[in-house]
Amino acid sequence: MLKEKIIENMQNIVDHCMGEETPACVATCPMHTDAKRYIQLIKEGKGEEAIRVIRDNLFLPGTLGRICAHPCEGKCKWNEGKSPMAIASLKRYAADYFDKEEDWDVEIKERNGKKVAVIGAGPSGLQAALELRKEGCEVAVFEKLPVRGGMLRVGIPAYRLPRNVLEKEISYLDKLGVQFHMNCEIGKDMQFSNLVEEFDSVIVAVGKQQGRVDRSLENWDAQGIFSAAEFLKEAALTENVKEAGKVVLVVGGGDVAMDCCRTARRITGVEKVSSVCLEDSYDAMASSNHEVASAIAEGIKFNHAQAIKKIHIDENGRVNAVTLKKCTSMFDDQGRFAPTYDEEDTKELKVDTIVFAIGQGVEKGFAEDLIESRANSTFACDKQTLQSVSNEKVFIAGDASGESVICIQAMATGRRAAQSVLRFLEHKSLTEGREFKDTWTYETKLDMPTDWSAIPEKRQDMAELDPKTRIHSFDEVALGYTKEEAEREANRCRQCECRLCMKECIMLNEFTDCPKTLFKEYLEKGYENMDQMIAYSCNECRQCTLKCPKEFDLRSNFMEIKEAYARDNQDEVLLDVLKDSDDAQVKECGEQYCTAVEGARKSTLKKKKTKYVFAPGCTVSAYTPEGVEKIVQHLKDCLGDENVGALLQCCGKVTKFLGEEARFQERNQKAVDILDEMGAEVIITVCPSCFKVFQGTAKNQKVISYWDLMRNLIGVPEECKGIGKESDVIFNIHDSCVTREETTHHENVRWVLEQMGYQWEEIEKNGKDTRCCGVGGMVCTSRPELYEKVYTRRAADFNQDHIVTYCGSCRGTMQTAGKDAVHILDLMFGKTYKKADAKIRGYKTEEEMWKRRLETKERLENFRTEPT
Repeated sequence: MLKEKIIENMQNIVDHCMGEETPACVATCPMHTDAKRYIQLIKEGKGEEAIRVIRDNLFLPGTLGRICAHPCEGKCKWNEGKSPMAIASLKRYAADYFDKEEDWDVEIKERNGKKVAVIGAGPSGLQAALELRKEGCEVAVFEKLPVRGGMLRVGIPAYRLPRNVLEKEISYLDKLGVQFHMNCEIGKDMQFSNLVEEFDSVIVAVGKQQGRVDRSLENWDAQGIFSAAEFLKEAALTENVKEAGKVVLVVGGGDVAMDCCRTARRITGVEKVSSVCLEDSYDAMASSNHEVASAIAEGIKFNHAQAIKKIHIDENGRVNAVTLKKCTSMFDDQGRFAPTYDEEDTKELKVDTIVFAIGQGVEKGFAEDLIESRANSTFACDKQTLQSVSNEKVFIAGDASGESVICIQAMATGRRAAQSVLRFLEHKSLTEGREFKDTWTYETKLDMPTDWSAIPEKRQDMAELDPKTRIHSFDEVALGYTKEEAEREANRCRQCECRLCMKECIMLNEFTDCPKTLFKEYLEKGYENMDQMIAYSCNECRQCTLKCPKEFDLRSNFMEIKEAYARDNQDEVLLDVLKDSDDAQVKECGEQYCTAVEGARKSTLKKKKTKYVFAPGCTVSAYTPEGVEKIVQHLKDCLGDENVGALLQCCGKVTKFLGEEARFQERNQKAVDILDEMGAEVIITVCPSCFKVFQGTAKNQKVISYWDLMRNLIGVPEECKGIGKESDVIFNIHDSCVTREETTHHENVRWVLEQMGYQWEEIEKNGKDTRCCGVGGMVCTSRPELYEKVYTRRAADFNQDHIVTYCGSCRGTMQTAGKDAVHILDLMFGKTYKKADAKIRGYKTEEEMWKRRLETKERLENFRTEPT
């Protein structure tokens, strides 16, 4: 049974780990196009793969690459730096260069015998038709216009969306076998009731093509007055507006208003175009900055903070002027739209054409008798399923549902309506087991810190036609990216994801895709039913926690799992391969290989406490008996013979690694009891593991590293000062992961090297961010192949062949990795180290290891003196 706090820790990771969270750009897209993936592919020069990723989700890549309102860019992490990724433009690049009709997926499922009618060939209706046809339905689309695309075709000007691009992409539905009935107005050419009766289901996907004008104004219906919808529609179909005059005024401050302004600029005979809007500045306008800037470049004049007070007409009933009044505010104290005006602050403009871009509505008359509608010109339907509240066979999509505002959201509602229809036709629940966020914008939990020192170059602008020439035609203005521009822009993408622990930890990648997945499995299956080797593969280095933005503690989970395995196995390590390590711990804690040497006593009359006790640890004792002896001598020379003793006794760290908590407590307590008996006040260590263990268990002593003691109190031994000045070696330093938080250790080891005169170069992954050598967690024994991967990676972090470290295990591992690895004690108590001195060091056999341990014991006991 795992401890409750560990179960809670696992649950916390499952609940809050961001490893599976979606990037903001993908979560914000209502169709959840994998922008992150296709941008990476563009960066890698894999355009064919990029367009496949896009087309997996979108059938209008070239269209959306030009006209999408790209809410994804608004949530892009770089938007915090005011330079979001050009996600839509990169989509266009992939479509323009790599979208081949012969590569389109035209497979459909076996016919299911169901017939579905779709009213409206706009983005939502087309998406619904596509989804249903792919699932085997017969689909008929009814469109009152002679052209397909809805407002994409008759609401967006050709200079933004070329007609050939749109029609090519819609032709995909022809290839799938979707039937289109053009110039067919429901309620006039065919009755809605007949559709409901003839088809198994009907999707109403009519768009907002019913324009509005301000009917509160006198003369609102004069000649020369248009709604934006009718003005743009006529221009789209004929590239002209027959009743337009010479001087055009557009009312409104949104993107549609800018489309009207820029379209009017291209109409034959129009000489001047201006705009009037309630907003008091360009920045306050609802339109996108790019559209405003383009309008300015094309000569559009703006009248900010103004509204029409009066429309003037001539004797023929045509507009000839307007009186404008000052708008003093747009919103009330509660933030509601409630404009106020200064009726006395007015000015007059001579105009002969007015275009009202103040909103549009859905035409509902064809079905009002059969399906309930709302006051806001939309049809009443369930918000989630989009099923009509009054007719179960009818589903609503796009603008008609009251949900969509932009093209990509309209498409998402088309997909959701189609999904609901399929469930309806199969007599399934419309809600059970369904993830509705698949067709909605949602907030991701992914919240990655931004390194603003690494902000990339500015967003790549797209070349455009010269404003002086482009206003004379409806030719496309934006010219698209070149390959070089697209790859440069794609290179700016941060590829937002968490899984930072996965990028760092080799072990985790062998067992899972992220911690959330792994610990969810532990909680569901129980540790007893999981692969035992998972826990025994953790180096316990804490790099996962350091990399995690939420600082999740994974190490404690794996430690507790190992302890649980041992508890279940009569307090013995579970893996047979690790039992030899436990046997070695028995010897390292036994009398044969251990000793305690008190400070010198001058009299038998009174037992004197040994204030400072040096604990060399197991690895250093088996590596350099002479070095241990010289440290003790250095301490005695500086702190007093009677004040310094030594304890050769294992701290129990390996037992802790094995998960044998009961045995660890017993073995460690043995060492702690001896320290208490010696009257020790300070434990001096050279082993990072001994430092951390005694720091946690020796309650009556202060623990200090030899390096800190030298820097703070006693200095380096005289014989090693300046010894390295003549060395031809430049070292890299390897900091131990065990003491990654002990920054004084890092600093003072370097100070010791300075005192000796040796040169070294720092590497990136060191200090608090150091990497494990591979020994941690006894992975060297439990998983030799993983151990090799870890130490090979660590060795690659260094830019020198010569490594100095202050951990005996780390030194041995770096030597195994092919480096010339020395312990800092080799430099302190040896001759000047040169390149020619590089060699394999340390014991070669287990027998030699124990022999050296006994030699260390003997050298320490030589410090023992008899009192007089």
